[in-house]
Amino acid sequence: MDATKPDLIVGVDFGMTATGVSYANLSIGSETVKWIQKWPGRSQANENKVPTILVYPNQQPKPSSWGFLSETASEQNAADKEYKDWFKTYLDPLRLREKQAEDPVHTPCSIEEVERWYEDYHRLLYKHIEFKLASELSGAPWQSAYVQFLFSVPTTWAPQVVERYRAIVKKAGFAQCTNNALSIGLTEAEAAAVHTSLEASGIFRERDILLVCDAGGGTTDLSVLGVRDTGTSSLSLEQLDVVFGATIGSAAIDYDFEAYARSRLELAHLISPLPMSPDQIAWEMMKSRDFQNTKCEHGGLDDAPIFSIPIPKLDLGYADHTVGIEYGEMKFTKEELQRSFDKQVQKLVSLIDSQLQTMQRKRPGQQINHLILAGGLGHSPYVQDRLRARYLNGGGHVNAQGIQVRVAPDPQLAVCKGLVGDRVRSLKAGKPVLKWRCCRASYGTICKEIYDKDNPMHVGRQTEKDPMNGKVYVTQSIAWFIKKGKPITLDEPITRSFHRKISPGDPRRAFPTSIIESHAEEPFLPHHLGAGDAHVLCEIESDLSTADETKFKEKNRRFWSVGKHYFKVDYEVKVLIGPADVRFELWFNNEKLSKDQPIKVEWASPAPAIELPAVSQPVVPEIDGSQGEKGVVSVSSLPRSAELNGNNTGGRNGCESADGRTGTGGEEIGRAPKQTLPPDTVVVNNGGWGRMF
Repeated sequence: MDATKPDLIVGVDFGMTATGVSYANLSIGSETVKWIQKWPGRSQANENKVPTILVYPNQQPKPSSWGFLSETASEQNAADKEYKDWFKTYLDPLRLREKQAEDPVHTPCSIEEVERWYEDYHRLLYKHIEFKLASELSGAPWQSAYVQFLFSVPTTWAPQVVERYRAIVKKAGFAQCTNNALSIGLTEAEAAAVHTSLEASGIFRERDILLVCDAGGGTTDLSVLGVRDTGTSSLSLEQLDVVFGATIGSAAIDYDFEAYARSRLELAHLISPLPMSPDQIAWEMMKSRDFQNTKCEHGGLDDAPIFSIPIPKLDLGYADHTVGIEYGEMKFTKEELQRSFDKQVQKLVSLIDSQLQTMQRKRPGQQINHLILAGGLGHSPYVQDRLRARYLNGGGHVNAQGIQVRVAPDPQLAVCKGLVGDRVRSLKAGKPVLKWRCCRASYGTICKEIYDKDNPMHVGRQTEKDPMNGKVYVTQSIAWFIKKGKPITLDEPITRSFHRKISPGDPRRAFPTSIIESHAEEPFLPHHLGAGDAHVLCEIESDLSTADETKFKEKNRRFWSVGKHYFKVDYEVKVLIGPADVRFELWFNNEKLSKDQPIKVEWASPAPAIELPAVSQPVVPEIDGSQGEKGVVSVSSLPRSAELNGNNTGGRNGCESADGRTGTGGEEIGRAPKQTLPPDTVVVNNGGWGRMF
């Protein structure tokens, strides 16, 4: 198998309301990006996407239908079945808890229940992908073909959620064949941008700046990119700011319509009973093709001032003019629907305005040339018209005076086609469309600093004395190895070098490390764990049990040596920060250990958002002359996974870097301790970033 050229590339855009699948069949020499249009329940029609829906018989673990098959009357209205939809955002435990508080009756009880729905849906999706594409392969059957699956994710998902999603789709079967490869590709906004640049490259000029808005069913993602290399056949994009998103989407319009219809139905039901409960009727009206078509066409040329939605099972003779019911239908005005649209449009405007303001602050004097709309909500004629009107002549933004509002080609397929297009381009030209991106957060490890009574950062901090060198240290400081907004690429992983001191006869070879994350801007990065929004992202375990022990360096073995006899182990952890995920590799003696499981990672629960203070550039002491100034934000409580124990007295050994900062905790450098620190020694090297600060 040629590791650089798959037989088939498949892109999956799992959506709130519908899911799209694109592919490129390289086994027949084709680089054309196609997409699946034939789905169970719609074999006689072309459908670009399949509904993200499952139906379960009551008390049964397996679904009876999915996708279009779940939209039949027998599945939707069966009293002994449960209909599951709009569950995409619930994979994020923070979002799930918010929704449980808002609507406990109609929200999943647990994250395990959501994971089951995800797995069942993706298992059925995988089977259909295999059914449709296996016969198109040339030269190898499906079971042995090299198939590369790429998945997009929202920018709102934390790395922990992305890893949960990766594990689910793998369990669902996407990596079950020997030569299958599964990876998280671009975020949804990035994929939409890539698709637009590939399909409509002629509209862009060198150094144009694009603001891409992928507004889908449940989430909206923004990404700002610069256009490069327009004079070549390989146009490329450079990310200019951190991607971000919000819970904005067309599903909220459905929610609003359902609630409004229910309120009118309840009034009618009080006067003359309806054939079903107002709850059930309102839900079916919202799900009906009549309403969905009206919603999609709202703001178009043929938009009627009044529209009617049939009421299921209602006698044609039933009438209640006070709530607009006659001839078995309920009438609505386009203004009533428009109010629901306006709520989402206003949120979109606020999100876009915020991004434009950020760009003006970070890159004054540069103009945003294009606002690219993608996704289901971005496809809406009404949304497009409102945004064009809003940003005519810049909408009050000095950096958007000539901005053009454009719609991505195939806006509903832009994400899944962009995933595949980027990979095909990478194979063809040797580089992806989007190679460099801005790091979405800052990442670091726990370290110790030599205590300095004159350093205000050390006042009130916990200290410990290292018995090996007699020095006093402050603990739980953070050494940031990559900062938010800095350019990164998967082609050049970030390397952290570690030294470990092991006593003769000590059998332990697995060394844990805490990875710390913060979303604060660089001037306000927390100095230590417990300050600002710093929290434990994950615990990684570097297993050196397969390393060649003859490569360990023996120290103080002569009888005249001062100090204890020990072995020094040098190893590296390479951090690969993707568009939405973070991965780790363990290297020893210039060799990667364990190709299948580079490093064991235990992800912490996503930390709740912390409101950072909106203050001017702070005046703070310089930690190290090579690092410049560093800001500090207010102290907040730690997530449970990073709680500190007041009885930490420190270990027997220290973990010192070249500039006096050291790693602490657990059994290795950088572990956020939950119990009393055990006696161990690890030394952190600079890893090529200059001195730690």
